[in-house]
Amino acid sequence: MRRGITATALVAALALAATACGGDDESGGTSKSSGELSGTVTWWDTSTAGSEDKVFRKLAEGFTKQHPKVHVKYVNVPFGDAQNKFKNAAQSGSDAPDVIRSEVAWTPEFADLGYLAPLDGTAALKNPDDFLKQAAASTKYKDKTYAVPQVIDSMGIFYNKKIFKEAGVEVPRTVDELKSVAKKIKDKTGNTGMYLRGDDAYWFLSFLYGEGGDMVDASNQSVTIDNPKGVAAMKVVKDLVDSGAAKTDATDGWENMQASFKDGKVAMIINGPWAVADTYAGKEFKDKANLGVAPVPAGSAAQGAPQGGHNLAVYAGSKNLDASYAFVEYMTSAETQAEVTKELSLLPTRTSAYAKKDVVDNEIVGFFKPVVETAVERPWIPETGSLFAPLVTEYTKVLTGQTTPEKAVRTTGDSYRKLLKGWK
Repeated sequence: MRRGITATALVAALALAATACGGDDESGGTSKSSGELSGTVTWWDTSTAGSEDKVFRKLAEGFTKQHPKVHVKYVNVPFGDAQNKFKNAAQSGSDAPDVIRSEVAWTPEFADLGYLAPLDGTAALKNPDDFLKQAAASTKYKDKTYAVPQVIDSMGIFYNKKIFKEAGVEVPRTVDELKSVAKKIKDKTGNTGMYLRGDDAYWFLSFLYGEGGDMVDASNQSVTIDNPKGVAAMKVVKDLVDSGAAKTDATDGWENMQASFKDGKVAMIINGPWAVADTYAGKEFKDKANLGVAPVPAGSAAQGAPQGGHNLAVYAGSKNLDASYAFVEYMTSAETQAEVTKELSLLPTRTSAYAKKDVVDNEIVGFFKPVVETAVERPWIPETGSLFAPLVTEYTKVLTGQTTPEKAVRTTGDSYRKLLKGWK
């Protein structure tokens, strides 16, 4: 699940020292004398409370059936808090979990700070060649593997088929078509065409990619957000709101977006497979067949959506590494991933999982797998997560009329160059 990309500043001090400290105080050591794993594994799960968390908690309990002497302490940590909370705990050397569900962009940052245990050659990384290449890419840092891919995702347009039928419109393939479709929907049904989340810059990336832009070019160590393509993307999203094709809010974006869509007040949203379970809970989608999913409309240069997902990583200071490695292997196995797909329509990261019936028969996976295969990778650098803080501030200002597209990307670019020392 991705309810937002947490904006953070880098924490550098005490990083290496933390790796020598213990994990959660309740973690017990692993007993090897009998050949059995034992002790406690504390897992911070960042999935959606009220829907996804129930599934992941149940799966975690299944691990204890295989290893009766291991107690899994399940903790659901709000996604928006987890990145900073883990860094603070790891830095202090106390109360950090043994295992954390890490958004893909967090993994290189945590690894750079020295907070994660390398997994190459451990039980956690079983059959590494079975993982999708694009999923595995986010787990590596300086030629070592620091996490195991759990789920992979991207974004698409979710649309209300009933409203589309009433308005007599087809799914928009371009931004221009999106505007015309939204106008017809408003004229014929009174509903707003789309809710565009305005408090999270992750929802801006598809429009940035659509204009041929990106935040940075890591291969050349250059900032690209403030080039003409970045300006064009800001103008696109501003026009969607100003024209009435889309509505937005500067706060509570996830809740407002989901409520508007589930209640039939808007016909379209941009979201990913992590939102399917919650969307089905809405009155408009009690008949699941009413939910349509299509690619994010293309911009003037391309059609693109960001690659996302979650990895499972082990805290370097864990007191129970062996049991933690085994837990990660269990939670990322093809069998467990297929169960997650069955219950939540999330996409597996193992190639072998796509041959299992629950995955083959899943309509949402059928749509998102080709989208994921062509999704745009974010730069896997330690600072990636921190790139969203200045961008979301300016993105929100543009959507709410507080600044211009030109000034917004210029300010963002200046912030990036302060963060990325020596970059052009």
